[in-house]
Amino acid sequence: MDDKFYNRVGRDRISSRQIDELIGLARGLAADGTINKAEVEFLQKWLAANVEISDLPIIRTLYRRVNEILEDAILDADEHTELLDTLNSFSNRDFELGEVLKSTTLPLCNPPPSLTFAGRMYCFTGTFNFGQRKYCEQAIADRGGHAGSLTQKTEVLVIGAYATESWKHSSFGDKIVKATAWRDQGLPISIVAESHWVSFL
Repeated sequence: MDDKFYNRVGRDRISSRQIDELIGLARGLAADGTINKAEVEFLQKWLAANVEISDLPIIRTLYRRVNEILEDAILDADEHTELLDTLNSFSNRDFELGEVLKSTTLPLCNPPPSLTFAGRMYCFTGTFNFGQRKYCEQAIADRGGHAGSLTQKTEVLVIGAYATESWKHSSFGDKIVKATAWRDQGLPISIVAESHWVSFL
């Protein structure tokens, strides 16, 4: 057996232990249905200790997201909901662990539409690789568009890359269900994946 084999086995064992620990941590933090700043700081410390030895994209992404949330020292309502959704996904073991959800399980437009920004209304839902929702919305504003809550005037709903198999039961799933219903009724709303949206920035 060569060193590469032992290194890979060691890495796999670390990754497996990290996932088990993170699932336990997520369960504990999300158990009461709310999360406070002290708990987010605790999560940040755990991620900081584990990110350097991790091959798991989700740990790096979550660490970056937690750092962004704590940047302004305020845990706002959007950040609270997004983080709670993510932790619940972990504790239910239905998170794709760094893999993007297979697009066939989401009601995305097929074929995906060409996207423009000036004067158009966007809404974001889920957890994004791009960054916090406010950064996604700023990217739209920088290109002359508008972003906000889901209404019948929304033209594009963008779903974050880290969605879960149980998206219908998550808090952001309500927006997807509503947008799908409106689209089925003939309203001109497009539903696209984060990766598709990013390709037009």
